[in-house]
Amino acid sequence: MTYRVALNFEDGATRFIECNEGEKVLDAAYRNKINLPMDCSDGVCGTCKCRCEQGDYDLGDEYLEDALSGAEAEEGMVLTCQMVPSSDCVIAVPVPSSACKVKPAEHGGVVSSVELVSDSTIILKLKLDKPDALGFLPGQYVNLTVPGTSEHRSYSFSSKVGAAEASFLIRNVSGGLMSGWLAGSARTGARMKFVGPQGSFFLRSVDRPVVMLAGGTGLAPILSMLEVLADKGTDRPVHLIYGVTNDGDLVEIERIEALAKKLPTFTWATCVASPDSSHPLKGYVTAHLADEHLNAGDCDVYLCGPPPMVEAVRAFFAEKGVNPSHFFYEKFSATEAVAA
Repeated sequence: MTYRVALNFEDGATRFIECNEGEKVLDAAYRNKINLPMDCSDGVCGTCKCRCEQGDYDLGDEYLEDALSGAEAEEGMVLTCQMVPSSDCVIAVPVPSSACKVKPAEHGGVVSSVELVSDSTIILKLKLDKPDALGFLPGQYVNLTVPGTSEHRSYSFSSKVGAAEASFLIRNVSGGLMSGWLAGSARTGARMKFVGPQGSFFLRSVDRPVVMLAGGTGLAPILSMLEVLADKGTDRPVHLIYGVTNDGDLVEIERIEALAKKLPTFTWATCVASPDSSHPLKGYVTAHLADEHLNAGDCDVYLCGPPPMVEAVRAFFAEKGVNPSHFFYEKFSATEAVAA
């Protein structure tokens, strides 16, 4: 039996390795030519200390307290030279990927469809060259190269992990390099390449109610997360509020409805900010975020949207005196995504 371990580096780069049953993470990383930090490899120095954000494992009892204290171990800190996974895991590595001699992972595919689903949104789908070689955590993004240029743009996957076809929700920016190519030059079969995955905005273990807030094309990573939850199932409440500017900006509604049918604990709502909207729910997402969803702060919040939306939600929480157990967010602008 093998376990899939995601190494999420300080610079946001993520690499996946296969760890054999009974094998230590440090050994598996070296076998995959990833030089994780280490000095002694015997649980003495603490140089290989990382944080396990998800998964089950055994640390044994052959390391020194000076290398990893009991309090640190309870908080999820691990020594990769002693850590033996017993499930798939996600490990946060506190150094840049370049320090571990990890080169950017390049992937490619061909355009299977480009659809202008609204005035503001394009859905791009790529048939991947090697689907099995692409691993990512639901919510992460890649740097997609604009064909015919050396420029790239950052987009989150809206597709599920492991799919043969990758999909992205792309904002249709007037004069934008990528959206201009997609709207004017892209053809089925055109080749595209990208580097990644990247980012610390990804779905963690669901241990409490989840609140998801999406603004515009910020729906993309949320859809990828929901796909995983729908497949795995959860008994925790999951609530999505998806907000846009104008009525015509709402996209992927049928897909959300289908996910709701697969995930009984999932509820959702859409809202439109424009005062001229005919939509039942008007205003911003915070206007429709109820106390029952926040569960007195005992919830995990995932937010993806433009910077003003992120700041508005932060201000909303401060005003209500709510401090969510975890607040994961990703800000995006027309040309980039910045995880926090």
